[in-house]
Amino acid sequence: MSYEFIEYQDREMLVIDLANQLAGDLRQALSQRDRVGFAVPGGTSPGPVFDDLNTVDLDWSRVDVLLTDERWVPEDNPRSNTGLLRERLLINRAQAARYLPLYAPAEQPEGALEALQAPIAEELPLAVVLLGMGADLHTASIFPGADRLEEALSAKAPVLLPMRAPGAPEPRITLSAPVLNGALSKHVLIFGEDKRAALESARGKPVAEAPINAVLSEAWVHWAP
Repeated sequence: MSYEFIEYQDREMLVIDLANQLAGDLRQALSQRDRVGFAVPGGTSPGPVFDDLNTVDLDWSRVDVLLTDERWVPEDNPRSNTGLLRERLLINRAQAARYLPLYAPAEQPEGALEALQAPIAEELPLAVVLLGMGADLHTASIFPGADRLEEALSAKAPVLLPMRAPGAPEPRITLSAPVLNGALSKHVLIFGEDKRAALESARGKPVAEAPINAVLSEAWVHWAP
């Protein structure tokens, strides 16, 4: 498994460079396709990247933005990742993008999967994916020990999967590993010495123990202390 590891002097430099690379990848994809899919993570780490990216001059009206994963909570819930996107990415020029949600008003994700994944399936392969990684080596909501881990990692996995994992207070919904790994351009964002050590520890581990390994091939890993 080969990936490109890029080390930055500080986080500010990483944010500027990564936003430029994502914009370049999106422009390249838009030159070849009518519409392109752009999947991004939630959490706090990508926020500064979104702040830079939302002012970039490209044809956002042909970009479909979606999360790599989402907690099964309404959009106005503080734990919803959608709120972060609406505040920091889907503004300014990027407001013209179309947002493909990973949540619908249903008690459990199983009842809404078919409707949610239909518009995403039309976008495959995704043009650009930005991923994070947890200290436990999960990415998106593909957690070691999750209830449908084997299915999420399978080459025959559906586009979306509901996922329940130890320590996760609510169900999640996640893009499956083959959807993430099939993106034309893949970037992984990690900060801090702990995450760097965790990534190095993933080498040689089976994907069930280190789900990040399912998406690292030919990816760009961006790291700053």
